[in-house]
Amino acid sequence: MTGSFGPELWRRSLWDALLQARGRAGGEKVIIEDADRRPFTYDGLIRAAFALGRKIKPLTTPGERVGVLLPSSVGFAVTFFALHAIGRTPVMLNFTAGARTVRAACQVAGVQRVLTARRFVQQGKLDELLADLEQDTAVTWLDDLRKSVGKADKLFALSAAAFPKLVLPREHPDDPGVVLFTSGSFGAPKGVLLTQANLVANTQQISTHIRLDPAWTMFNPLPAFHSFGLTAGLLVPLLNGLRSFQYPSPLHVKQIPRLVRDTGAQVLFGTDTFANQYARAAEPGDLDKLLFLVVGAEKVRPETQKLYPHAPVLEGYGATETAPVIAVNQPERNAPGTVGRILPGIEPRLDPVDGIPEGGRLFVRGPNVMAGYLGPDGRPEPLPGGWHDTGDIASIGSDGLVRLLGRLKRFAKVGGEMVSLTAVEDLAGKLWPDAGHAVVAVPDARKGERLVLVSERQDAEAGSLAAFMKQQGAPEIAAPRRVLHVFEIPLLGSGKVNYGALQKMAEADGG
Repeated sequence: MTGSFGPELWRRSLWDALLQARGRAGGEKVIIEDADRRPFTYDGLIRAAFALGRKIKPLTTPGERVGVLLPSSVGFAVTFFALHAIGRTPVMLNFTAGARTVRAACQVAGVQRVLTARRFVQQGKLDELLADLEQDTAVTWLDDLRKSVGKADKLFALSAAAFPKLVLPREHPDDPGVVLFTSGSFGAPKGVLLTQANLVANTQQISTHIRLDPAWTMFNPLPAFHSFGLTAGLLVPLLNGLRSFQYPSPLHVKQIPRLVRDTGAQVLFGTDTFANQYARAAEPGDLDKLLFLVVGAEKVRPETQKLYPHAPVLEGYGATETAPVIAVNQPERNAPGTVGRILPGIEPRLDPVDGIPEGGRLFVRGPNVMAGYLGPDGRPEPLPGGWHDTGDIASIGSDGLVRLLGRLKRFAKVGGEMVSLTAVEDLAGKLWPDAGHAVVAVPDARKGERLVLVSERQDAEAGSLAAFMKQQGAPEIAAPRRVLHVFEIPLLGSGKVNYGALQKMAEADGG
């Protein structure tokens, strides 16, 4: 920990936090840039947000939840703060999830209007998605709104930026900050309401836990509809005076290493899969200026750590419901194989689980924990005692380091014994480190459940893995009896493994 953490750091609205950051860094500091390579200062970003908010205001009502369908970009940052400048709540829509899921998300959150941009829709080939959305919601093109900004709007924005308190709504830290949706790795996404204090708190928990230098540039290719991309990738630098480079897609494996070099970025955000791919695609010197990487959403493989000998890969852990970071390693105290220490201000609790001798089911509470899941009436359902059930099995050592043992849903009951699917995946990765692997459980009439290895390695076979697992001391019952070969492990837009799709594949293949 690098400093004390208390309510004075986080009991603020998003605009209060942004204005305080501008006050510390200066309005002329260049704070954000994207693939268009037109950097914005704090003052430029704030003026743009006020101008756009003035255009959105007559189209919406106070307190309305407005859908946002945009990639990580300066345009997204402007839109996010424009909505808060007029007392509206952004609802982040996952444009990779498919029309049915996006429409369901709009229905859960009560979204009647969606903001997006023509160039993004064209480049992302999202025309069908937009056509489908327009059946239930009004679509507003931000391109048109920006073109309509006239002299009066610019004068208003100029004066509002100079005297923001005179025009901003009186937002309370406990007012809605954003509606996000869980990743849907294991089922239908849930609507999560994070307050403004939740978001501000997590940015300050992170900056208290890891010392951040205002001279750094952070490179964020993660999507804004994912809480990691929104909070860590955008809000952490913006509210702590660090420049950030926002990139629209983590999938551009060849372009990103070159841009990391060109922007002089010291910090890179990503998942293990993407970090691994960036290192392999990079030309000499592309990633040399990185001081560290912050990686989450999936377990970091030792192979990925080795690909960055000059910069520690800091594995972290979080959940959409916690805004999202719960624990993360630190540059000076990196402990591979763990997710580091719990962030300041978060209280953990481990409840025992029958059949799992080590660790317990992790519950957390703190200022970053959500207001609740959206209920049928669109309102957040409060958490009992403020505790969020992560659904993860974890252990916390005497040194404070958190080790994840797997999601409770990622344990199978085979012959009456609880088996960690994550542990089996780790062993497959240890045997065949040059390919991706995932393990799912399918019903078995005799043993209750049995395991299926899904592997990108075309010569992977069950006998070899069983023999290796035996050498490693794993119980025989944990060895998958079947291997399903795939060209590529399917991922969600967040970069997580799409276990729902793998489950269907394994069951369709006969298990």
